Amino acid sequence: MTKPPTPRATASADKPTGRGRSRRSGSELTPEAIVQASLRIAARGSANAFTVRRLGEELGADPTAVYRHFRDKDELLLEVADRTLGEVLDSIPEGLGWQDRIRALADGSLAVALKYPAVASTMASRTTRRTNEFRVVELILGAVTEAGLSGAEAAVHYRMVGDSLLALVGQRAAFRLFAPEVRAADESSWTHEYRLLDPERFPQITAVTEELAAVTPDAVFRARVEALITAIERRVTELGGGKE
Repeated sequence: MTKPPTPRATASADKPTGRGRSRRSGSELTPEAIVQASLRIAARGSANAFTVRRLGEELGADPTAVYRHFRDKDELLLEVADRTLGEVLDSIPEGLGWQDRIRALADGSLAVALKYPAVASTMASRTTRRTNEFRVVELILGAVTEAGLSGAEAAVHYRMVGDSLLALVGQRAAFRLFAPEVRAADESSWTHEYRLLDPERFPQITAVTEELAAVTPDAVFRARVEALITAIERRVTELGGGKE
């Protein structure tokens, strides 16, 4: 008499293994799922966060399925970057004066850039041309207008603030993507190589080697943001305007 298969054998035959698991097709994915997967990968600090292969692994889908929802990787990058700008905007409290709005925008931009370094480093010289970018532009223009600038002066100083913040946070983000040993070597240069310089050849450097070693990236960032605010205030004064 033939024995029926045991429950364990039946379950084994019916249950797909991890290796044989079918991948989702493009029709089963959504643009939102792809964006969220991209953000998760970018938050892990990988320099190649937007490779199709990495996205396919994250989504459990055929990598080419991404192209059913986004024309190419650049379109996906711009969409993801605009989402990160939304995170920046969400971090800015209501009711701040114009100087503090710029400071809060700078702080939020740096925090989000360090959270998604692959995005921020790539977007330092790009524009997303999407809703959240427009909201950031509106915020900065509102700040410089409140300060007392208008017309061409407002436009120039908006670009000064916006482009400077992109460069500042993009630089910090790009550094975050280097291998730990590369970052450590660069960071230690102020306490090693610079302290060994010949004072006769480099008198200005050797006069402040201790001070140079004590400078932090955050201190430099804050000084540069304050310089932007001071430049706006100075220009308003030069033009004989401003608000009390």
